[in-house]
Amino acid sequence: MPKAALIMGSKSDFPQLEKAVKTFKEYGVDLDAFVMSAHRTPDETSAFAKCAEKSGYEVIIAAAGKAAHLAGIIAANTVLPVIGIPMKSSTLDGLDALLSTVQMPGGIPVATVAIDGAENAALLAIEILSVKYPELREKLKKARKLMKESVSSADAEIKARISEL
Repeated sequence: MPKAALIMGSKSDFPQLEKAVKTFKEYGVDLDAFVMSAHRTPDETSAFAKCAEKSGYEVIIAAAGKAAHLAGIIAANTVLPVIGIPMKSSTLDGLDALLSTVQMPGGIPVATVAIDGAENAALLAIEILSVKYPELREKLKKARKLMKESVSSADAEIKARISEL
């Protein structure tokens, strides 16, 4: 079974991250969640990242706000794919977290999604996992087909409403 880790810098991030949890559950990905801090628990965070592969994780999502170094410290300590979610948690509306997450030095990549982009982070993780688990790829294809059908249906509905005016 595919296995992912979701690390949040604060428990206050969880309401935004519920979308990721639900997405993983919909796709049948085993998920463990943790609260860790790059600044307040740096040793524990580094230790987690160093042992993540041995613990069976295949991809890690790290969500943090403000000086969002969580994804970076995790990526510096593992070669597993790390996806950063910058969280909107300050007076800068998440721009500080976005820049802290996306501006990684060469050699230590962190894939970064939109501010508060939990659902897309989970979907990106699932896409990464689908390289090894073809059943995830099939579920992703079905979901994309449903999205396309939804847009086509909305288009037809709007055209019909316009013709009635």
